[in-house]
Amino acid sequence: MSAGGTERAAGERPEAGGIRTALAGLTTRGRSFLAAGIAAAICAYVLGQSELLRVGLLLAALPLTCATVLYRTRYRVSGTRALSPARVPAGGEARVRLRMDNVSRLPTGLLMLQDRVPYVLGPRPRFVLDRMEPGGRREVSYRVRSDLRGRYPLGPLQLRLTDPFGMCELTRSFAESDTLTVIPRVTPLTPARFAGEARGYGDGHRRALALAGEDDVIPRGYRYGDDLRRVHWRSTARYGELMVRREEQPRRARCTVLLDTRGCAYEGAGPDSAFEWAVSGAASTLVHLLERGFSVRLLTDTGSAVPGESADGFAGGGQEAADAAGLILDTLAVIDHSGGEDLSRAHDALRGGAEGLLIAFLGDLDEEQATTVAGMSRRGGAVAFVLDPAVWTRDPAEPPRPEAAHTDRLHLLRDAGWTVVGVPRGAALDELWDRADRERSGLAAATGEVRA
Repeated sequence: MSAGGTERAAGERPEAGGIRTALAGLTTRGRSFLAAGIAAAICAYVLGQSELLRVGLLLAALPLTCATVLYRTRYRVSGTRALSPARVPAGGEARVRLRMDNVSRLPTGLLMLQDRVPYVLGPRPRFVLDRMEPGGRREVSYRVRSDLRGRYPLGPLQLRLTDPFGMCELTRSFAESDTLTVIPRVTPLTPARFAGEARGYGDGHRRALALAGEDDVIPRGYRYGDDLRRVHWRSTARYGELMVRREEQPRRARCTVLLDTRGCAYEGAGPDSAFEWAVSGAASTLVHLLERGFSVRLLTDTGSAVPGESADGFAGGGQEAADAAGLILDTLAVIDHSGGEDLSRAHDALRGGAEGLLIAFLGDLDEEQATTVAGMSRRGGAVAFVLDPAVWTRDPAEPPRPEAAHTDRLHLLRDAGWTVVGVPRGAALDELWDRADRERSGLAAATGEVRA
């Protein structure tokens, strides 16, 4: 994506306050020359030295003349920014290319180009461009990188004009800007058996259609290329046009990913904090399931979902899955702690939703919240990745020692039918994902559960 615009490098005619603007652009050298000239003129008047007065007038006139000439310069310069890519994962780099074109009939002087960037993306880039001939072009580039999620504005461009003596500098800003989106890190995951069949389809609907009788079939109009063996003659006679049986549509598996964003459930901040791990885990899970054909839904503790999400979530497979993944990652790029203290609204949202797999990324749970989460267990399976703040905030040199209360709450979730995995500090999501799959497989075998 790019943004660009044409900006006048200096005014074509004096504007209100133009003298004040020009004087405000004096550099330290220019102010020193002006002060020295005024001081020399005063001393010449007091001492009656005409030669010193001439020197003082010359020193004072030089920066004023430079400021006036620079302010009234009439060349025009256009600037364009190209950002590639516009969406990067946390820790990734993006390249920004700047192009300046002299669209006036006059050559430019020395130009200083500066782009505004947030401090988290690195130092503010500055470039010195030499003289550009009429119709000339200069291109420069720089890189930006952030370990923190978010949307960061780039720009507007600032063009600083200087005179040959360095007496005055004037800054002109372009209007357009770009936005760099830093999304959570996405970890590739292996297909897990608790997530259903490899392409996200269940066979319950196929069995239902197989048991349906001839009268239960819903026909549709014949289309060019349909197999004539699928013609439904009874409907053809009833409607007076050729009708065929509908193809059996397998039921798409559904999954809801619950992300606990309560501020009281996490401690610490920064790219290696527990909350960032949970956000990255939710992003990786959603993208993985979309690629496998699942209909996915993102839910937070506030009961809110992704803007534009349908009642059944985002459908996986094809270009729609790629667009849905981009929308979900953009939402997670700016997600932050909520002010809530419980998970009741998420519980209510799940109670009214469709059945399917539930995968939760949870922070610290007290006894009441553990009971609420236990009531969210679903027939389609429920997997919880629980982060204990006491483990994440300890000294890395100390061995992990989960509190007894935290362990009791994990047992409460397991007794309610959840597959629970405790998340130690710095754990790899793909390893915990495989562990959850093994534990879920063992639970299904022990209970005799029929797996899709």
